[in-house]
Amino acid sequence: MMVRRLSRESEAYLKLLDGYLREADEALTKENFSQASEKLWGAAAEAVKAVAAVKGIELRGHRDLWEFVTELDKGRPEWDLLNLFQAANSLHMNFYENWLTPEAVARGANLLVTRAISDTFFFFL
Repeated sequence: MMVRRLSRESEAYLKLLDGYLREADEALTKENFSQASEKLWGAAAEAVKAVAAVKGIELRGHRDLWEFVTELDKGRPEWDLLNLFQAANSLHMNFYENWLTPEAVARGANLLVTRAISDTFFFFL
């Protein structure tokens, strides 16, 4: 197995990711689903930024995130990264609209944490 040394930027993004996941868990426990949604979006975005930083790419906004995830998805379509990131974006929208049901937020949280963040993105690191 190849072990990569993480850049300071990647380490910073991963630290933020960890904090967002803890905050999302707290918000879910308190049934604050809009806040949990935003923290989950933040965690997904930080995971993408961490992968980009390992590759020497700086992402500055939402468009950059989407373009980078789209390119990753082309390289590994079996991981369904684009659909996973769309799920994260749905959670981001929920922060503003608060239209998702608690079950939808919980399912989105499970999907992002188990597939997008824990398994898939860390393959790239």
